[in-house]
Amino acid sequence: MGIREVAKLAGVSVSTVSRTLNETTYVKDETRLRVLDAAHRLNYSPNAFAKGLKSNKSNTIALVIPDISNMIFPKITQGVEKVMRKNGYITVLCNTGEDCGAEQDYIKFLTGQRIDGFIFATLTKNTAYINELRDQGIPVVLAGRYNDESIDAIGVDNFKAGYEATKYQIEIGHQKIVFVMGNPKLCLYEQRLAGYKKALEDYGLKFREEYVLYELYDSISLYSQTRKLFERIPDIEAIVASSDPKAFMLMRALRDMGKDIPGDVSIVGIDDVEFSSIIDPPLSTVAQPLTEMGELAAKKLIAQIKHKEKTGKLMEPTVDILDVKLIVRGTTRKRRQNESDRHKFVELEQ
Repeated sequence: MGIREVAKLAGVSVSTVSRTLNETTYVKDETRLRVLDAAHRLNYSPNAFAKGLKSNKSNTIALVIPDISNMIFPKITQGVEKVMRKNGYITVLCNTGEDCGAEQDYIKFLTGQRIDGFIFATLTKNTAYINELRDQGIPVVLAGRYNDESIDAIGVDNFKAGYEATKYQIEIGHQKIVFVMGNPKLCLYEQRLAGYKKALEDYGLKFREEYVLYELYDSISLYSQTRKLFERIPDIEAIVASSDPKAFMLMRALRDMGKDIPGDVSIVGIDDVEFSSIIDPPLSTVAQPLTEMGELAAKKLIAQIKHKEKTGKLMEPTVDILDVKLIVRGTTRKRRQNESDRHKFVELEQ
């Protein structure tokens, strides 16, 4: 059924039905009740985008993520969608594949559909157009990735994540510690690398560039790079992976090389994705609160949307940094300094 059938049953004009359902102008109580009753009887619900043509509001937001296969994004997405649905918003999920062109296509289309706001988990050094959305008065929040305080964001203390992972490896006796670096275009990986360097410095260990393994293409290429690294430096004792998925690929490569984890190599990741606790052995990692990140990003976006509706402009941006927590599991063991065989490792009491 359409709006014309509702108007006919209620005995009013189509424009009166539209004004009543969109709440754009005053309609007498008697008329409003007749329209609502007719709409209910005919099971009619106006399209959200059609309502937006009148109210300039669609009750729809976009969550833009770089890679739907990346294991951190399901929890972030769940957090965003939960809060948005509770507050009457529909969440449109956009997967860019780290393609700036695709991302800009999404932005162009959705702004044309009167989208109420965006949550981006895709910020890189080449995405200045995201900042331009805010300059245009469109509510925007960053989740996970952020550079500065020029735009609203929810992030984690990436420096601390890299520091705590490295500090733990040092405190359980390791000195030859490799850091596996992610995409240098992302500030979060630079921040985690900086934490690694600072931990080495604080414990009197020299930073060695040859101990940094750069993921050149993807996680598959990391497999071959890991094998080549151990061919060059066979006495590596420990690894700090800048993300859990990288740690998983490292573990696969090490096992195929006949290495025992944690007997030969001690590994710590960063993320605490759901899979981390169920692999064999379970991954020691620095957890970031992914679901909470999504929830807080959604709440921040709703606050901006409401403030703009009330005042006609956006609030000053704020950046909220969430804490991280080291979780010790089965991929790390304490090293005894005076023995050379595999028995020099004992399990660290948890």
